[in-house]
Amino acid sequence: MEKKNGSLLTEFLLLGLSEDPDVKIALFVFFLVMYLVTASGNIILVTACVYDPRLHTPMYFFLVNLSLLDICYSSVTVPNMLSQLLTKRTISFTSCAAQMYTYLLLGCSECVLLAVMAYDRYVAIVFPLRYTVIMKKSVCVTLAVFCWTSGSAMSFLDTFFTLQLPLCGSYVINHFFCEATTLIKMACVDTFSTEMVIFSVGIFVLLFPSLFTLLSYVRIIVTIVGIRSSAGRKKAFSTCASHLIVVTIFYGTAIFMYMKPVSKNSSNQDKMVSVFYTVTPPMLNPLIYSLRNKDVKIALNKVIQGQICH
Repeated sequence: MEKKNGSLLTEFLLLGLSEDPDVKIALFVFFLVMYLVTASGNIILVTACVYDPRLHTPMYFFLVNLSLLDICYSSVTVPNMLSQLLTKRTISFTSCAAQMYTYLLLGCSECVLLAVMAYDRYVAIVFPLRYTVIMKKSVCVTLAVFCWTSGSAMSFLDTFFTLQLPLCGSYVINHFFCEATTLIKMACVDTFSTEMVIFSVGIFVLLFPSLFTLLSYVRIIVTIVGIRSSAGRKKAFSTCASHLIVVTIFYGTAIFMYMKPVSKNSSNQDKMVSVFYTVTPPMLNPLIYSLRNKDVKIALNKVIQGQICH
């Protein structure tokens, strides 16, 4: 990325979330707690799933992938945001580019993974007798690899086209991390082609997966309604509702950011929206997906008891 006059850009200044010292301290404490809950919750979930053989099923295999994604996803932005609230807020061009690519890789991978998890629940509820045949180990591994590789390819496109844009004026980023849409606003040239690339990527990793997830759950709900056992219906609805809460927050805010024309005047609003899909879902995922699940609780008790015995 170059300046309009041709000189190389080496550093950005991130404005962060606030300039008020008192507000910055409050935000630091708030997001530090959220980050610790995110990291600990996802680590606990991964530990339980790995430790207990009964959780070596397709659903928990994908949950482990989701937890690993969430740990990395929040770690790409939150520690840097916490640092900005206390110390200097400059970031080198290389670090900015690396953060953008990694963040997009993890975010795009999670978008596809959430759709895969919806498919897993669809097969489990609509075709329970064929579930183990359809969702065999090789299929699960292939789907997980597809999530990560498609995320990597889509993030490369977004990052490459964004970093090709020459910037002008101040090199102050009104954000708490290097987000593609924010850098596009700083460009000196027409950004239509770059915006179309990001929009096209959004169709693949946001629109298609969200529609697929919606259709899967429509079919799931129809099947659940036909379940005779009230206990069975309650359990199935509980699982589906948990998934849909996370999907709505994650897809909804991400679509708002990446599936609309880039506005030069909505930086503060965009920062607030970014908080929802970068900080909130990674914290909620382990809480509403599995930590209230009886099987996970049993596995956690085994882990704790095993540690005590040792």
